[in-house]
Amino acid sequence: MGQTIGLKASDGFLLGGYRADPAGKPKGGLVVIQEIFGVNHHIRNVCDRFAALGYAAMAPAMFDRAKADVELDAYDKAAMDEGVKLRAAIKLEDSLKDLQAAIDAAKTSGKVGVVGYCWGGSLAFLAAARLSGLACTVGYYGGMIAAHKDEKPKVPTILHFGEQDQGIPMSDVEKVKAARPDVKVYTWPAGHGFSCDERASFEPQSHEQALKVTLAFFQQNLEN
Repeated sequence: MGQTIGLKASDGFLLGGYRADPAGKPKGGLVVIQEIFGVNHHIRNVCDRFAALGYAAMAPAMFDRAKADVELDAYDKAAMDEGVKLRAAIKLEDSLKDLQAAIDAAKTSGKVGVVGYCWGGSLAFLAAARLSGLACTVGYYGGMIAAHKDEKPKVPTILHFGEQDQGIPMSDVEKVKAARPDVKVYTWPAGHGFSCDERASFEPQSHEQALKVTLAFFQQNLEN
């Protein structure tokens, strides 16, 4: 269903990515932001699934500034360590430039939303506060959000967290809730990565319930 794409950031950097388009006219554009495992099999599947639901979905290769064509599919400690190392090698402002390039490219499909997972969940929140051209944002289990809780999203934003997430304590989630009454925060009886069906932490019921909320949010903010 999908294809490899190229994007150009404002500083001239060229990055890759993956794009999946719906069969008919798009309901809107979606930028899918990867976890720390790259634009791998799972992230491409996420794009394909959103395309099947009518959205033009693209996932920018957010690791390309450090290393091209990263796909970490094992979800083991070695993959996690590699992903953390790659993420640390890229300046946050450069990641946001790459994300802005994807948002700009998605505008040809209508209103643009962002949905991010893990590292991408944090970037989604920051995109809502700092970037332009967005209609709405969804972040899943972003570990950096609590540290940036005082930044105000400029567009409708919702966040999903797992109540049993070992890396994001509920105390952090409560800080986000207190600082951001303008953001709807959902918590689910699951751990980190509960929406990735290729991880051991996948929790089907929480995934389905969170997805239902997310799709209703997109319908309200992208299709109207």
